[in-house]
Amino acid sequence: MNIKHLMTRFVYPLVFVGLLSSCVVTKKTVYFNNIDTDSLKATALPQYHDPVIQPDDILSITIQTIDPASTAVVNQVSAIPAVGASSASTVGNQVITGFLVDKEGNVSIPMLGNIRLAGLTTYEARKLIAEHASRYFKDPTVQVRFANYKITVLGEVARPATYTVPNEKVTLLDAIGLAGDLTIYGKRENVLLIRDNGDEKEFVRLDLNSSATINSPYFYLKQNDVIYVEPGKGKVAATNAARTQTISIVSSIISVLIVALTRL
Repeated sequence: MNIKHLMTRFVYPLVFVGLLSSCVVTKKTVYFNNIDTDSLKATALPQYHDPVIQPDDILSITIQTIDPASTAVVNQVSAIPAVGASSASTVGNQVITGFLVDKEGNVSIPMLGNIRLAGLTTYEARKLIAEHASRYFKDPTVQVRFANYKITVLGEVARPATYTVPNEKVTLLDAIGLAGDLTIYGKRENVLLIRDNGDEKEFVRLDLNSSATINSPYFYLKQNDVIYVEPGKGKVAATNAARTQTISIVSSIISVLIVALTRL
């Protein structure tokens, strides 16, 4: 058996397998790579719908008047929520304080009593609370925001976690930015969005390589959305470092043996 035959039969196949095992797929790592940069033009965004308040939401509600002392009992002025009126929740390392929407969709506010807010947007809730507050205060100004508007990002991102965002208008790119972007191993063409729709779960695949994602009705996220970035083949190869190293060692040993045999 000559040296050329030994190399073809043993060494080359082992080296080839080792290269396949350690190769990281770098194709399709550019977002929206189908956009023609020579003819860029504006693209229409999908229609945005304001989120509605649901049971178990936590709302930040502030009522302001000319005399701040008069509304102190209503507003959340300390880290300790008012007993029976507001609630505290923890998301990750963040402590959330606000008014809890009960199972019947009501919020209990000191002096104002129970107000049904479920099914309303924060804009509509602000107007309704202002109507109730005007019975006790002169020209009240009301602010209502979601205190627990959270998005979860999992998988091949730099900082997988659940994020509480102050802005209701959150896009897929905003969430990915909060998580520190995808790692080089993340499959950009197959990002999974999991969404609660009442008693059902909705699963949607999104392609970050395609500009069509910007026009998708799922480009704007909703509260409690979960984004999962699937690892690509490169991740599997990277976690198989021990096997790759073993193949390389075996290849080296065979190469040394072949050289030794040819010199006999």
